[in-house]
Amino acid sequence: MNYEDRHEFAASLDREDPLAPFRDRFHFPRARHDYSPIYLCGNSLGLQPLLAKTYVQRELTNWADFAVDGHFHSDTPWISYHRRAAGGFAELTGAKTSEVVAMNTLTVNLHILMASFYRPTENRYKIVIESQAFPSDRYVAASQLRMHGFDAHEGLLEWTPREGETALHLSDLENLLARDGDSIALLLLPGVQYYTGQVLDMAGICELGRNAGCAVGLDLAHAIGNVEMSLHDWAPDFAAWCTYKYLNAGPGAIAGAFIHERHFGSKDFETLHGWWGHDEATRFKMEKTFTPAGGAELWQMSNPPILALAPVIAALEIFSAVELTALTKKAATLTGYLEWLIRKRFAGQIESITPEHARGCQLSLVVSDQSINPRTLFEQLCQRNVTGDWREPDVIRVAPVPLYNSYMDVFEFANRLQEAIKFSPAS
Repeated sequence: MNYEDRHEFAASLDREDPLAPFRDRFHFPRARHDYSPIYLCGNSLGLQPLLAKTYVQRELTNWADFAVDGHFHSDTPWISYHRRAAGGFAELTGAKTSEVVAMNTLTVNLHILMASFYRPTENRYKIVIESQAFPSDRYVAASQLRMHGFDAHEGLLEWTPREGETALHLSDLENLLARDGDSIALLLLPGVQYYTGQVLDMAGICELGRNAGCAVGLDLAHAIGNVEMSLHDWAPDFAAWCTYKYLNAGPGAIAGAFIHERHFGSKDFETLHGWWGHDEATRFKMEKTFTPAGGAELWQMSNPPILALAPVIAALEIFSAVELTALTKKAATLTGYLEWLIRKRFAGQIESITPEHARGCQLSLVVSDQSINPRTLFEQLCQRNVTGDWREPDVIRVAPVPLYNSYMDVFEFANRLQEAIKFSPAS
């Protein structure tokens, strides 16, 4: 697209945008300091859908009207409520509905899934993460190593960018596996790198891991609702994601998990059991013998908190009304416009470290002009009611989300960034 640095150009793109009406389905923050909100933080916490309150209130009403009978006799029985998320999760991840389940939160799910798929031996126990992994993933991997009696420092192998670069290269992971593959039990890698916003080659990661005889787990926190995926075809062993970023399900909302169907019924590994992983048909007979549920539901342990799951169902209903390809198409032009404005207005001052050829909604911006204080710049943007986020040591992450952000948001962000720079001297 041939972009233009004009107010009317941005307004014309919004008028022609078929997804523009979705903006009205979300609550935006309040105006502050005489500035309207520019919310570019959907990669951290998505905006609240108007529908979320309706869905939570419905379950509060069911609780009031039915009490314990709400498990079976309301319009949305709680015993099967988690299944209302399965179709949306499957669509967004390219999985079968039997391969996905709504349960717990992301880090809890990683531990639960690793209990099944991280089965180290004396000689094959190492875990590959990427060097700038989200801290929780690093904590999970290190603690799993320690729990199995291994040294976390020795057992963690890092896939790192090349010297002087920020992007990861799949060929470097291939070289790592060629060198150390016989000692590696698991690849635990993201779909989108949270710090740089790089979309990784998930299909390539899965193939490399499989060829090296390693289990593969994907953290899709920054991928789901952001980029198109084909988990069933790519065939990682497992994946997990949160729902409060691009899915807009609310802080701490119930997360999701994927287990490839080739593992269903397998006796090659163990699973942690709880009563919600018991077959639903006999669950309430309270038998002493565990009868496994089918599909990914086997990995459930407790009944889901309905009030925390209701906003997930509401958010997924919005996604069901639009094709993911339409979202990713708008994300490409919206983020492309943002990057174009950055290059045009702020050459030599601000640059993006997010690879242009491998990105979703997010741009990770760094200050290249030493006369500008990066932290002060971020604070000045906050003063102008721009919501992005700061990641140490020097990255400002901004994410124009296609469901609710507009081209005018992007244009106005550039205006406010230009203004904020004037008040952000390095000394």
